[in-house]
Amino acid sequence: MEEKQNKKGSPWKTDDWFVSPWNYVDEVTKGFNPPKKVIIHDVTLRDGEQQAGVIYTKDDKVRIAEKLAEAGVHRIETGMPVVSPMDEAAIKEIVKRNLGPEIFCFSRCMVDDVKRAADCGVSGIVIEIPASAHMVEQAYRWPLEKAIELSITATACAKEHGLYTVFFTIDGTRTEMDFLLNLVERVAAEGHMDAFTLVDTFGVLSPQAAGYFTRKVKERVAKPLEIHFHSDFGLGVANTIMAVLEGAEVIHSTVGGIGERCGNAPMEETALALLMMYGIDVGINYGKLNELSKLVMDLSGLETPPQRPFVGEKAYTVESGIVTGWYRNAFKDNPTTVFPVRHEFVGHAAPEIIMGKKSGVDNLLVWAERLGLEIGEDRRLAVISEVKRLSHDLKRVLTEQEFKEIVARVKA
Repeated sequence: MEEKQNKKGSPWKTDDWFVSPWNYVDEVTKGFNPPKKVIIHDVTLRDGEQQAGVIYTKDDKVRIAEKLAEAGVHRIETGMPVVSPMDEAAIKEIVKRNLGPEIFCFSRCMVDDVKRAADCGVSGIVIEIPASAHMVEQAYRWPLEKAIELSITATACAKEHGLYTVFFTIDGTRTEMDFLLNLVERVAAEGHMDAFTLVDTFGVLSPQAAGYFTRKVKERVAKPLEIHFHSDFGLGVANTIMAVLEGAEVIHSTVGGIGERCGNAPMEETALALLMMYGIDVGINYGKLNELSKLVMDLSGLETPPQRPFVGEKAYTVESGIVTGWYRNAFKDNPTTVFPVRHEFVGHAAPEIIMGKKSGVDNLLVWAERLGLEIGEDRRLAVISEVKRLSHDLKRVLTEQEFKEIVARVKA
């Protein structure tokens, strides 16, 4: 570890974060083979909107695309033109604005879908095909050969229209590996493919299997690999990272992890884990993450879980007396001793100390200083006792006014 530290500095500890040095020891990192550059392909406007009940207007999509561009996202998948005239208009408007990121569409393996995407002026297209026999036969009720022929024709059409073509195999992780790879090779040979997406449609991979999947595909597919993993088992981030460490180059993710069913790999957690735990900088503007998250959640009609890493409202909130003591002693000069990632780095509001059942004298001292209250040492335990009792009875933390009333009631 010392040799690596001298060569690289301290990637686990900077002014902005403090993670475990064990992440960087040779015994941990010796098998990693990440690409030289990792690209963020945001699918919020397509797969994110597929979360039940989320509806974006044309204006919503344009506003989100603008904010994604401000955050430095490399690609924006804007949706499917065939979904509605409103979606088609939104895609055309986003293209017209020339925001900076590459603009992609998503399409079924249908020639008409591809032509409508090309008419929108996008530079790339993601073309999907059901890849497992059970999905083709049971969900689509197609003969298998039809799915293959449609994909060949659609991808060839995309090439004719000058679109960067990403081949996307639905339910690829619940099929037989050779069957999947034979399908991919046939489409590449008879149709067209600029890149191939590793797709875990139902979020059913383990992290170890995600690495295996990537390695096996790389053995036979000499194209850039993209990653589109869902989070039905809560493993979207871990699986995406495992694929990157095996050489996959493009991450499909959504803001806040929104998406079909249990959602996609969240961009915030994926990008920050890669940066801080693996030394892989995807090159986005990390300070814009909270601003971006708030806009997407507001326009989605969703609430960010308060404990969500980096962007949750309570991610930098402390109630317990012990941790408040750490805050009082360390935060000013050593903020990452208390919070592993400095709040300014991700654009979060400053840490907040609240008052409740788990609070102690250190909380009292923080609040007293902020509110300009004088609370003698001989009164402090009595005040805290009353705070704990009232918070317990109300089943919530206290307001400033409630705290002031307690302080006024408690006599020396």
